[in-house]
Amino acid sequence: MSASLRTNLALMALSLAAFFAALWLGPTPLANPFASDEATRTIVWDIRLPRAMTAWFVGAALGLAGAALQGLLRNPLADAGVLGLSGFAALGAVIAFAFGFANFAPVLAVLFALGASLIVVALGWAARGPASLALIGVGLSSFAGGLIALALNLAPNPGALADLVNWTLGSVEARSYEHVALVSFLTIVGAGLIFAAARGLQALTLGEESAAAIGANIMRTRTLVVLGAAACTGGATAVAGIIGFVGIAAPHFVRAVAGHDPARLLLPSALAGGAMLVCADIAVRLSPTDTELKLGVAAALIGGPVFALIAARLASRGGDI
Repeated sequence: MSASLRTNLALMALSLAAFFAALWLGPTPLANPFASDEATRTIVWDIRLPRAMTAWFVGAALGLAGAALQGLLRNPLADAGVLGLSGFAALGAVIAFAFGFANFAPVLAVLFALGASLIVVALGWAARGPASLALIGVGLSSFAGGLIALALNLAPNPGALADLVNWTLGSVEARSYEHVALVSFLTIVGAGLIFAAARGLQALTLGEESAAAIGANIMRTRTLVVLGAAACTGGATAVAGIIGFVGIAAPHFVRAVAGHDPARLLLPSALAGGAMLVCADIAVRLSPTDTELKLGVAAALIGGPVFALIAARLASRGGDI
């Protein structure tokens, strides 16, 4: 059995264990989560299972997008935020909340993320090197931030700001199977596009000129990865709001055992991201606070120090993590 297969099987087992813990643990104690009484069935199958599935797919989508973009940009600190995909997904939802179309927030988040990916692909068509693509994304991300501030200034319904603040903190509370269907569909679509670019990502480790010399289609790889990351990020943001650090941290957690090949990192990063967010959601539900801590806040509290350690490790190795 290869090391890659062992890693993937271990992460699948971790995800299953996290799912079982998510069904069992929560503010309402359950002696047996598989008991047949009506109350237990409602808590487990109608509340905890769709919530755990939403958390897993959101984490998997963000982990997969982060691994793909780190391979494409050859930057270990890259994630969907670097290319402005998260910023535009957030802009779509902000417009929906601010102008009284809250029910359309998931749809607009997905559409704006896909729109941002098309802009990145169009502007980066002739760009040379990953730095140019990253700079285009940084510019778009700043532009999205400005548009978010403008939308808040012009919002005719200030009462919607409370909903907006809750959404920006990130949460999978009270999610249903409809949310699971939306995020799982977009994650599968995004994964299909990203895995189709896996060989191109492998070739890019040699540098763009060398990759082109051995027959790799650089523009096809860029387009597939950016569109795939947009589908994953749009779906995750649409159902859970803004959750940071999973896209950066998940690939680094598995890189030590899965290696530095970008193609071999994709599946373990998705599995690790899913397991991470299910475990983080369990911690949120068990936190001894009067009001439930938001998942995005918990991810930031855990991910912030991890991000600092990654940056320090990168600096100590002269840029090669």
